[in-house]
Amino acid sequence: MSASFPILFITATRIGDAVLSSGLIKRLADEIPNARFTIVAGPDAAPLFAAVPNLARVIVLEKSKSGSHWFELWQKVRQTNWGLIVDLRGSGISRFLSTKRRAIHRKSAQPMHKVLEAARVLKIEDEPAPPHIFTNADVETYADELTRGAGPILAMAPAANWVGKTWPVERFSQVAMTLLHGYGPLAGGRLMVLGGPTDESLARSLKDSAGRRFINLAGKVDLLTAFACLKRARLFIGNDSGAMHLAAAAGCPTIGLFGPSDERLYAPWGEHARVVRGPRSFERIQAVDPGFGQALCHMMDLPVKTVLAAANDLLKATEPRNA
Repeated sequence: MSASFPILFITATRIGDAVLSSGLIKRLADEIPNARFTIVAGPDAAPLFAAVPNLARVIVLEKSKSGSHWFELWQKVRQTNWGLIVDLRGSGISRFLSTKRRAIHRKSAQPMHKVLEAARVLKIEDEPAPPHIFTNADVETYADELTRGAGPILAMAPAANWVGKTWPVERFSQVAMTLLHGYGPLAGGRLMVLGGPTDESLARSLKDSAGRRFINLAGKVDLLTAFACLKRARLFIGNDSGAMHLAAAAGCPTIGLFGPSDERLYAPWGEHARVVRGPRSFERIQAVDPGFGQALCHMMDLPVKTVLAAANDLLKATEPRNA
């Protein structure tokens, strides 16, 4: 039996960025059978990696204003002779560690999607690694229990990390009611809402759109369980957020609602993923709010009918083919 090949993988703080670069772990696991991973991530993103195969440990990197978190990380990993260090933060910590090979993120001169930017770190731009999240049997069984029932699942994530990126919840409700009731394409289906602990009240406000056919996961499940539940959804609609990237990674047909986000960098990745925005481009919104710091919603010009049209088109394009 060959000795293990230790890999230190330093990934992002934010959930979305961590999802978009997660395919690199899958690629390394496939190409290096004896790889053993130590993964460094921020507190929000760390739970994504709990089921990575051949996992030595996950180190939660809490940022400090003084920058001392890098010294604390060095203290934890300096005694290992690493086979490879992948540093997606571009921190340069690998210069102070023993390793056979370094792969360090360098910011692109031109706007580039984050999946491609991650691929450049391992020099696999010609065959970029799509996002991939590992789960396990227990997680999948729990997701089966949570989503058990009849009818297709419409998944929604009405929250975002900033009010400027948040489409009004009343419009989410209108879309859900149109798709799930009457002669809608998902008539008789169920509404599943995702979000963090601070999004619970927002999620509850969508319950009337689904009645008793409501699956509220906001603040109630971990990231891996949310991801596994998204594998069982027929359609996802949500703001630019970590949940949106999880949905696309799960293979769920995904509609990302964009305003003050640059889809060149952050569009949901996948064949069945779409970006929908109002009449204003990212650049036009940026001209109004250059620092993206104003406490105002930049999503008001995205009408319900535009989102419904995209939903209907994507549902048709992903219609299961009868054998």
